[in-house]
Amino acid sequence: MADGTAAPAMRWWGWGDPAHARVLPAHALGYLSERLGALGPARPPVALAHVRLEPSRLSASMRGRLADIVGERHVRSDHGERVAHAAGRGYVDLITLRAGEPLGAPDAVVLPRSHEQLRALLELCSQSSLALVPFGGGTSVVGGVAPLRGSHEAVLALDTRRLCEILELDREAMTVSVQGGLRAPALERHLAPHGLTLGHFPQSYEYVSLGGCAATRSAGQASTGYGTIAGMLLGLRLAAPTADIDLPPLPATAAGPGLRQLLVGSEGSLGVIEQLSLRVRAAPAERVYEGFFFREFSTGAQALRAMAQEHALPDVARLSDEQETQSSLALARSGQLKDRLGETYLALRGYRDGCLAIFGFEGSPQQVRARRRHTLELARSYDGLALGRAPGEAWRRSRFEGPYLRDELLTHGVMVETLETAAQWSRVGTLHREVGDAIEQALRACGTPGLAMCHISHVYESGASLYFTFLARRRQTDELGQWRAVKQAASGAIIAGKGTITHHHAIGRDHAPWLERELGSGGVAALRALKRELDPAGIMNPGKLLAHGSPH
Repeated sequence: MADGTAAPAMRWWGWGDPAHARVLPAHALGYLSERLGALGPARPPVALAHVRLEPSRLSASMRGRLADIVGERHVRSDHGERVAHAAGRGYVDLITLRAGEPLGAPDAVVLPRSHEQLRALLELCSQSSLALVPFGGGTSVVGGVAPLRGSHEAVLALDTRRLCEILELDREAMTVSVQGGLRAPALERHLAPHGLTLGHFPQSYEYVSLGGCAATRSAGQASTGYGTIAGMLLGLRLAAPTADIDLPPLPATAAGPGLRQLLVGSEGSLGVIEQLSLRVRAAPAERVYEGFFFREFSTGAQALRAMAQEHALPDVARLSDEQETQSSLALARSGQLKDRLGETYLALRGYRDGCLAIFGFEGSPQQVRARRRHTLELARSYDGLALGRAPGEAWRRSRFEGPYLRDELLTHGVMVETLETAAQWSRVGTLHREVGDAIEQALRACGTPGLAMCHISHVYESGASLYFTFLARRRQTDELGQWRAVKQAASGAIIAGKGTITHHHAIGRDHAPWLERELGSGGVAALRALKRELDPAGIMNPGKLLAHGSPH
């Protein structure tokens, strides 16, 4: 069953649909200037033609051999394609792209259409020392698709956009099998007439490929209810340089170690996740999203813990800390009467400096009603203040807007970056404080004091995620040094605080220096042994996951 839906084009210098404009209102710029200092004049990206790339190192004869496999039209080395595959969408990626100086670019882009073509590409590249970087939606924010050549003759971006078929929908088993290059929105469009949904909606939803989701252990915004991609995946086929690993969809198995879960999160370093089988669910008949306020972050976190451990969690559970709540409200404020009345109401109830929570419930009307009752009772028992559906619906309408806002902030000279972790409940409060302090101290040391904000967005019985966003003036003379200083400080605090170096952004290039501190030398050695078996020439996504050294 071919999907036949073309993937939407993304801005080469930023996120998303070029026709989607996000303009910061004057009051938002004023708020940021007050908190961060004068921002300076707007700095739009350079023109595409002014982006500087090294000449392609791919020889004419090798290009011909690649064309023999995938066809001449599907080996591309023009300037636009190379720029489009030069980076993901992390802060480092965007700063260098917008300046016209990406850190690298593939020597060519290849687009296989079948398993046979993919198999032939892997074998040719292994024999010819051509590095391959699997490229789905290109949405990595940790350098996961950076076209690093390593010691190889050239580097190719292996774009999976033509591997986009829906292979089988098994209604009885409630599973769907797809090729790895299929985009998430295309799958949802296919499932909708059948009354089904995957329920996987990361912030990158508009562009992300499902193979990329599996390769990075993605977690959607509704993962508290629907689960992460790792929990949805029942089977897969990995095409590695030395072999195919084909694991059928099974509800459960005790046939040795969990090989499926070992390959989920492999980040293209072992091979290409060519096919995957996923659990689907009935599409919800009703969705109710609403807002709550808690007096302080610690109390709201206690409420979420109680919900998780008493099995009363909503499908979406998000809790912003005080700084994120204040900044979000300030940036969204319109000055209209309803805003002033809302602020007055919170102040009169004693929640002026409190924390906003968003709870979202999906399912049948009866399920939503029963689950809401239990959840909201718990929220009120922790002194939560119900705000009704308006805040929840506002969040749901804008849930994919964050990356567009980031692009506009970059234009105005604001450094805006995110990082995330997860820890047990006994560590969440301390980790929240220590990582936030590390970010703020590092920014001050750079001479650019800023704001560190955080929210909980994925909740488990034993713990929760912490998702940090920080803003500061960009240090124009050394933007990458500024980023590196904050990244190292925050990552050090995360590891010292017994959090994971990444909850759902993956390892990529940026987190590779901290992987061994989390997995231990024995764990990393085991992964290296698997890579040597499946990719002895080391062509698959060099410099990611198992790389040593500093992020750059």
